[in-house]
Amino acid sequence: MSEFQNSNNASDEKQIPLQVGSMTLEQIALIFTHLPVDVTFVDEGNDVRFYSGGKNRIFERTPDIIGRNVLNCHHPDSVQIVFKILEDFRAGTRDTAEFWIRTKPQDQDSQIIHIRYFAVRDTQGKFYGTMEVTQDVTEIQKLHGERRLLDEEK
Repeated sequence: MSEFQNSNNASDEKQIPLQVGSMTLEQIALIFTHLPVDVTFVDEGNDVRFYSGGKNRIFERTPDIIGRNVLNCHHPDSVQIVFKILEDFRAGTRDTAEFWIRTKPQDQDSQIIHIRYFAVRDTQGKFYGTMEVTQDVTEIQKLHGERRLLDEEK
């Protein structure tokens, strides 16, 4: 049996070994499609290599951004800030950056979008790129108290 196969999997599809466990390529793709966040990966040369699809996409993406320098994907007002974050990631002086915006700043009922950048490094600290995670947190901000796992059945 190949090291990429799992005898517990009814499918003959090859398993991709991960840090813990393994999954098929199809399973990985489906997970990215179903995450309640947008994920975009930019490689060490600042080129967009991947973005997740799915119903939770906040900022429109089209396949033609793949391979494009990420700085060409941002509004001119924010390019210098994005460039600084990426350079800090590359230099190892920063690992994360986060900010949030309102889709309609004057409207209290507007969406609140949380945007986080993460430096992607291996265990030796080598920089491989940047992951952007974007999420609509409007409903999350409205949470109060707690709701236990089975409380929704009441």
